Amino acid sequence: MKRLYLAAFSLSLTLVQPVFAGPLDDAKAQAHLNAVAAGNLDALMADYPDDAYMDWVGGPLDGRYRDKAAIREMWQKFIAANNGQPRPAKFGKLESYINPKGVSIEASAEYGDAKPVKVRHVMVYREGSLTTEIWQIAPALQVTP
Repeated sequence: MKRLYLAAFSLSLTLVQPVFAGPLDDAKAQAHLNAVAAGNLDALMADYPDDAYMDWVGGPLDGRYRDKAAIREMWQKFIAANNGQPRPAKFGKLESYINPKGVSIEASAEYGDAKPVKVRHVMVYREGSLTTEIWQIAPALQVTP
């Protein structure tokens, strides 16, 4: 009987493998933030599955964007607001929170232009795709790298 329990326990350990945030998760999120700053629409859109959504809280783009087409349209407006030019950016340290269902990564950022945009980001990755993104406009945010 002990062998049966031991075998079942061993099998359960092989079937349930923990997910750890690490360099790949952080690198993917940092690449996304860099694409925002660069105004690289193709790189931004490559991160989203078709059913992704984004909540933009505050500012002129305030709203909920459901699906990849709506998110693309929103990013086109954001990029156009800076005449298609890259924005100088400053990013805070990425913070990752993980469990077997996905990874949430938080970051603070300041995107410069004529009117700097300070943002608190939350990005949720499931199965390697950016399924949910929240942009909280935060004018008083102090970004420290």
